[in-house]
Amino acid sequence: MSESVQIWLNGRVLPVEEARLSPFEHGLLVGDGVFETLAVRKGRVIGLREHWQRLVRSCATLGLTAMDEAEFADAIAVAVRANGLTDARVRVTQTSGDGPLGSDRGAGKGTRLVAATPLNTWPPSEKVCLVPWTRNENGALAGVKSISYAENVIALAEAKRRGCGEALLANTRGELCEGTGSNVFVVVDGQLHTPPLASGCLAGVTRLLVLQACAAAGIDCAETALPAEVLTRCEEAFLTSSTRDVHPIAEIDGRALAAPGPLTRAVQAAYAAHLGA
Repeated sequence: MSESVQIWLNGRVLPVEEARLSPFEHGLLVGDGVFETLAVRKGRVIGLREHWQRLVRSCATLGLTAMDEAEFADAIAVAVRANGLTDARVRVTQTSGDGPLGSDRGAGKGTRLVAATPLNTWPPSEKVCLVPWTRNENGALAGVKSISYAENVIALAEAKRRGCGEALLANTRGELCEGTGSNVFVVVDGQLHTPPLASGCLAGVTRLLVLQACAAAGIDCAETALPAEVLTRCEEAFLTSSTRDVHPIAEIDGRALAAPGPLTRAVQAAYAAHLGA
């Protein structure tokens, strides 16, 4: 990590070497916290309010007090500016702060941290695979952007081992759910679908913006509970996330797809128009 990287930590901007957390930080000890990943493109934060609203929902589920919208926006702007970036990947993290060596929480205010790094790039299309582990759509953290990400780390490592750049997961009912850091859309018999939030998938901000873009462009997209085996027969598929935007899938478990197919191209155009509106 470069010495020039600046971190926003609890209202202060510090060099990364000085941005230190306590050994009793509950985010570290038990994963007690939430986060948001945002993209900044040409100085514009994409989906700023939608990301803050999701942070508020995640905090409410965990019983944390979320940053207010003004602090959220200002901290992001400060972190991006302090690192001299116009295109950036921004991570906003909130935890319960210091606590005991167990699941009980401490009484502190909590930790608020914002880091900004250059925006990563992706290949033109992605290879994905379905991994054997499942999302628990009935779990306490279903739909929460929790920092408890070890399941995603394991799933993505398995996908990388199999030559893929993203893993897809089903839920406990055997329905298609999501990726480790993305939502998934599929085209079946010419119809665009994405798993509903009831599947246990994250309420992705880009997912939301794509649904809005499709509605504005007259592209029918159904939120549909689909069996995971739909991946063996869909004609097109793509991932969405803050850094991927609308990212075509070229291969699912070794099966080649058009990437991008015609409907994916239409969604990409609609999404770009929606952001430019």
